[in-house]
Amino acid sequence: MQGWATQNADAEALLRKGGVVVVFRHALAPGTFDPPGMRLGDCSTQRNLSDAGRAQARRIGEWFKERQLQPAAVRSSPWCRCMDSATLAFGTPEVWAALGSPHGAPETTGARHLHELRKALVTASARSGRFEAWFTHMFVQSDLANDSTRSGDALVLQAHQHANPQVLARLSVTP
Repeated sequence: MQGWATQNADAEALLRKGGVVVVFRHALAPGTFDPPGMRLGDCSTQRNLSDAGRAQARRIGEWFKERQLQPAAVRSSPWCRCMDSATLAFGTPEVWAALGSPHGAPETTGARHLHELRKALVTASARSGRFEAWFTHMFVQSDLANDSTRSGDALVLQAHQHANPQVLARLSVTP
């Protein structure tokens, strides 16, 4: 297994080349699931970023800025912890329901959303010289790529027509 510094160097090279999507799991938000009665659009009912999570999200943005890497698009789950992570890292994201956390049982991304994500990943993968940043949840990362990360870390993904998404690198910019 590669060390994090090597993984980050690989990820940086891939981002510079483009044709990839860097898929972040939202920054640190204490707890596991949202509380009962959670409502989208009302952050007071959701599990939110901690102070450490907000610092982690800002560090993500600093890492990209230090390397003069700017995503062509920033998309986020409609959950507050994802939108806040994206906003602190890069500015206001495009909110995209397909990146939303699954809810109910079983905890799997719906087939329609998974189809949307794969289609968008194929489209982004065909665009050399640019990359996108998506902010989502562990379950979505896992369902899309058969892999997931710690909070605030990312998978660098690529997919081609009729092929499963490939994890090309992992990115961890915070301790």
